[in-house]
Amino acid sequence: MIELLSINLGASRKLLIEGRLVASAIHKQAVQGPVAAGPTGLGGDEQADLSVHGGLSKAVYAYPSEHYAFWQTVRAQAGAAAFGEALPPGAMGENLTLKGITEDQLFIGDQLQVGTCVLAVSEPRFPCFKFAHAMGFAQAVKLMVQSGYCGSYLAVLQPGELAAGQAVTLVPGPRDVSVRELFRVRARA
Repeated sequence: MIELLSINLGASRKLLIEGRLVASAIHKQAVQGPVAAGPTGLGGDEQADLSVHGGLSKAVYAYPSEHYAFWQTVRAQAGAAAFGEALPPGAMGENLTLKGITEDQLFIGDQLQVGTCVLAVSEPRFPCFKFAHAMGFAQAVKLMVQSGYCGSYLAVLQPGELAAGQAVTLVPGPRDVSVRELFRVRARA
């Protein structure tokens, strides 16, 4: 069973990264109650850099909760957090924290039905320096590439409302290439 554990939203703000101010909305926080999903994203969420995030094909970012233990451990090993310090939902910059499905089980073109929404898996997420900043250590980007724990961008095919705790129904698409396979190919390019 696939479950929507958390819906996470964030506002764009200026972050001081490597000596310069950059706009980012990577810091997401869990919200309660239903949230509207439209063609360009979730109501109340902002996307700071539309050249790499947002738009019709990258309206929503989903991340598997199954990878959180990995990130908690490597953050502690890097000295960015205490051992056992839990990462809150949205820590990966994701809008949807999912349980029960990972990148090797999701394929480009699959659909996720949750609440009154239909979301389509469009592509993997590629990490940038803002992700490393959010994780608190420089090697975070390299570790995402090595692990393939990238999460998935989703297009909103049918706008509607969704809420944490709802079941997610997977409607298989063509099943030609998984999110993890596409991520690995693009990461080598």
